[in-house]
Amino acid sequence: VQLQASGGGLVQAGGSLTLSCILSGRPFSDYGMGWFRQAAGKEREFVAGITWSGSRSYSDSVKGRFTISRDRAKSTVYLQMNSLDSGDTAVYYCAAKRGIIYSSLGVRSSYDCWGQGTQVTVSS
Repeated sequence: VQLQASGGGLVQAGGSLTLSCILSGRPFSDYGMGWFRQAAGKEREFVAGITWSGSRSYSDSVKGRFTISRDRAKSTVYLQMNSLDSGDTAVYYCAAKRGIIYSSLGVRSSYDCWGQGTQVTVSS
């Protein structure tokens, strides 16, 4: 399995950005997907996840502002990010795990495939 993340960039506080992650090499429908982020000097943390069946999970810090979705036809998972603030500045990583269950979406060690990361910088 290979993951290719894109869509990062520089955005002003209050703005929006959409990240994309394409999965290749295996049937997309078998996989649950997650987004994590890592700010400078901090641990990588869970942002959002979606199971193969479409169940979604969010961290408290992004709930109500971010939306994760998936497009089976494009083998792509998206992270729509609204109302961005400086605390959202980080490198964002997508991750995948075949058959991941809902309760494991937020657990970093549950995933066995990671994308290369895309930088999101929010200016105040």
